[in-house]
Amino acid sequence: MAISYCAEGTAKVPSFKKREMNSWIKTVADAHGKKIGEIAYIFCDDNHILQINKEYLNHDFFTDIITFDYTEGSIISGDIFISLETVQSNAVQFNVSYEEELNRVIIHGILHLCGIEDKTPQARKDMEANENQALSLLKK
Repeated sequence: MAISYCAEGTAKVPSFKKREMNSWIKTVADAHGKKIGEIAYIFCDDNHILQINKEYLNHDFFTDIITFDYTEGSIISGDIFISLETVQSNAVQFNVSYEEELNRVIIHGILHLCGIEDKTPQARKDMEANENQALSLLKK
C-alpha cells in the first residue's frame, strides 16, 4: 500500500495527519472489497486542473477533482488531482468547513476507484450517500 501526497503549481499539500488519512482511506476501500495499491494525491490550483481537464478529457471547465484510474482487479490505484481553490469555493457555496469539503473530495476519488460513478442524477445520489457513509468513518 502506498498513498502519496504532493502539490503542483501554486498549491501546497494541505495540513492533515497523513497516517490517520491513510487509515481512513484503507477502511473505506476495505468496505468496498478493495485493497490499496498506488494512490497519488496531487493538490493543485484551478489553472492546473483546467489544463489537465482540457488536455486529457477535452473538457474546458474547472472542477474540484479529476481521477485517473489504474485499478487492476480488486487493487485500486490512481492519480487523483484536487484543485484546492475549487474545494475552498465549494465549501463556501455548500456552507461547510474547508476541512469537511476537502475530506469529501479526497474520499470521492477513492470511491471512483472503487467503481462508484456520478454521471447521472441517480448515480450522483448514490455517490453522495457513499461519501456521507465514508465521512462518518473518519475519526475526528
